[in-house]
Order: sequence, then structure tokens, then C-alpha cells
Amino acid sequence: MTAEKTPVRIAVDAMGGDNAPGETVKGAVEFAKSGEAQILLVGELEQVEAELAKHDTDGAPIAVIPSDGVIKEGDAPALALRQNPRASILVSTGLVKKGQADASVTMGSTGGAMAAAAVILGLAKGIERPALGGPIIGMAPRTVIVDLGTNVDCRPQQLVSFAVIGDVFAKHFWNVESPRVALLSVGAESGKGNRQVRETSELLEKSGLNFVGNVEAHDLLTDSVEVAVCDGFVGNIVMKLTEGIGRATADLLRARLDGKMAGEDVNSVADEIFELSNQVETRGGGPLFGVNGVSVVGHGAAQAEAVKRAIGMAKMAVDTGFVAQMYQDLESVHARLEE
Repeated sequence: MTAEKTPVRIAVDAMGGDNAPGETVKGAVEFAKSGEAQILLVGELEQVEAELAKHDTDGAPIAVIPSDGVIKEGDAPALALRQNPRASILVSTGLVKKGQADASVTMGSTGGAMAAAAVILGLAKGIERPALGGPIIGMAPRTVIVDLGTNVDCRPQQLVSFAVIGDVFAKHFWNVESPRVALLSVGAESGKGNRQVRETSELLEKSGLNFVGNVEAHDLLTDSVEVAVCDGFVGNIVMKLTEGIGRATADLLRARLDGKMAGEDVNSVADEIFELSNQVETRGGGPLFGVNGVSVVGHGAAQAEAVKRAIGMAKMAVDTGFVAQMYQDLESVHARLEE
């Protein structure tokens, strides 16, 4: 007799984000109704239960886990962790550490989520700090960029680890057998770039990954690679420029086409432009790479639909065994480089 498969349990930080707890609870309820996972809503008990009362939760696998306080964007993460050990992001991450949840999701402070994951879950061997990455441009939805802002100063060895993480992501989330890995640089030619890029290129040539050299920023729109590697300083600038251009273009289209096209058509085109350029917001979020567990960080301004997608991302990371595969591939690459 086959044992019944245990449902995936996802701890959701109900207090993190600009629209918490209302939109977070709404998105969590919508996902729970699909029956794909059990949701553990972590937050201020009265506030979370008040939001739950607004929805039909009959039969939905939802439990409320009380917490006290929230780490806000702008708070010093290390200090906040010490001063408020019962904050929602710490409690939700702690559930993963204790084996009471398979993944955690937050729309709150990226710094807080990163610190909580690093301290509570710990880091994979060879990883010094967690990294944040994912597809950010809708014209190339199968190109993951790592890092997007958590590590602004990186040594070549760290960038190699980012390449491995991106490689595992592409294999398991998109079923790409041999992902093309490239360094984001100022020129596609070999030898172009600063010292960091040149030294990283030498290491990647020996890594055993499918390293295809350098790509320039315009190549990120073309699906020419599955993994683009850069430090968080560069990655965050690229992401925010892309988001800003998309938002400004959508606003310009609405202004220029007002009265010249049906309002519904104008909004449809403008919304598509926005979504193509703001993938972090429209996809809901992405996993923190390099930690011993699944921790998904979403956009601070997320609405219910984005929260729902972020929970789906967490479930996919659990189902694909992303963390275990990352460990295996990191160990293999580091062994090759040591040889």
C-alpha cells in the first residue's frame, strides 16, 4: 500500500510588505483553496484572524501561528533580529528550521529575510552570503540574473557560486539540460570587463558549467543565455532601471493614446508593458539562493495575486528538490576548481 504523500507546508509572513496583512492573507487564502499546500499564516493573532474572517476559508488548510512585531524595510537587520526575536519573519523562518514548514514566504524586508535565513537556516558550504536572483525581463522569461542586490561587493569565487546556483535554478525550474551561463559585462569579447569579471571568467572556464563567455545588457532581452551572473551592485541597477523604464513607458502610452484608442485597449497594452518590465512584482518573488532551506522573498508592494504566485514559487522549489541539488552541484564545481 502506497503511503499518502504529505502536503507541502508553507509558512507565510502575514505582516511583511506594504499591503500586509490584508493582501497577504487574501493571497494565502486563494492559494490554500487550491489544495496544493497547507498554509501557516504567521503574524499578529488578532489582525490575521480579523483578515481571515473576511474570506470563505471552509475546507482550506490554513493555520495561524502567532508572532509579535515585524522587521520593516530600512531597519538594521542584525539589530532587529536581536531586539525582536518574535518578529514574523523570524518565526516563519524558524518553522522551516524546526521542520514544521517546508518553506517560508515574505513580502517584507529583503534584508530582514536574508538575515533571518542566514542566521536561522544557515548557509550552504562555499556560500558566504545569500543571493537573490530570478528572471526580471519579460522578453526573456527564461533568463535568471544573479545577484539582484544582496551582495554589492563580490569576489570571483562568490560569482562562481552564483553561476552554480543559477545553473541549478534553470535545470530544475525550466528543465534545461545544460543551461548557458554568462557573465554580464561591458563587452561580449573575451577579456572585456573589469578585473572582477576577467578573474571570474578564468574560474568559470574550469568549472564544468556550460560557460559561454560575456553578455552585454541588451543581450538580456534575447533569451541568449539561461544564467547571467553579476554582483548585486550591477544587478540591482539593471533591475531598477528595467522596472523604471517599464513603468514610465506604460504611463506614457496611457497619456499618448488617451482618446485615440478604447480605454480598455490602452490599459491592456500599458499593463502588458508594465508586466514585461516588472517581473519581480508580477511573478510574486524568488527564492533566496545559498541557504539551507527554501525562503522566498516577494515584492514589498505585492497585491494578493503576487502573494499567491510567490507561494507557488515556494512550493515549486520544494517539489523540485532545489536546495539538495544546489548542494550537490556546488560541491562538484568547488572540487573541480580545487583540482
